[in-house]
Amino acid sequence: MTSFAGKQALIIGGSSGVGEATVLRLAAQDARVVAVGRNLPALERVRDRASGSVQVRGLDATDGPALDALIGELDPDLIVLSAGVNPKNATVNEQSWESFSEPWNQDVRMAFELGQSALRRPLRPGSTVVIVSSGAGLAGSPISGGYAGAKRTQMFLASYLQGVSNEKKLDIRFVAVVPKQLIAGTRIAEIASASYGARAGITPAQYMERFEVQLSPDGVAQAILGVVSGEIAPGGTVVAVTGKGTEVL
Repeated sequence: MTSFAGKQALIIGGSSGVGEATVLRLAAQDARVVAVGRNLPALERVRDRASGSVQVRGLDATDGPALDALIGELDPDLIVLSAGVNPKNATVNEQSWESFSEPWNQDVRMAFELGQSALRRPLRPGSTVVIVSSGAGLAGSPISGGYAGAKRTQMFLASYLQGVSNEKKLDIRFVAVVPKQLIAGTRIAEIASASYGARAGITPAQYMERFEVQLSPDGVAQAILGVVSGEIAPGGTVVAVTGKGTEVL
């Protein structure tokens, strides 16, 4: 098992879901963790639950200069982007352009700003940047506006960024981790299972049962650490995770 002891980790979106689970796992393995996001009180609650070293900062990760300054200050070995919007659940004819495009203006922009900062600085050789995407980017999501397209673009970005890293011989790894099913216990899963369940005439719980093995935030966090260590999908740039395991896409 690879040790994260002493490693500097930056978790963007560390106040809930996969981000929170990743903060707690890394702190328990003696990494020096900085968790950032827009909800500082929620981040402080995560910090108080952690068993190791966790600092918190309020940050809007679409703010490129602020993100760049923080990365310059921390010089992290690992960055995990697990932040994003909960898209408006409505069919395309019920969306406004503002609601439809919000995932692009938030989720894609955060990945874009992060990737540019990592390459421009650049991060130290051997560093890893993980972008948590979504299986919606593989199969589509007809009641979440531009969310599926935004998540697919995050996967493309990971590949584009890796290509630049390879060309410039920076030895920075970029990986998109793609949960291929709804993550039990998260707000977005609650909203999606209620919406899709209602369309199918079943309860949210019944909708979640369609996934033979449930996927938890901690399960995704465990996969992220396995990918970063090289113990899971070594060399993969887009890695899918389900309740049953992982695969390189």
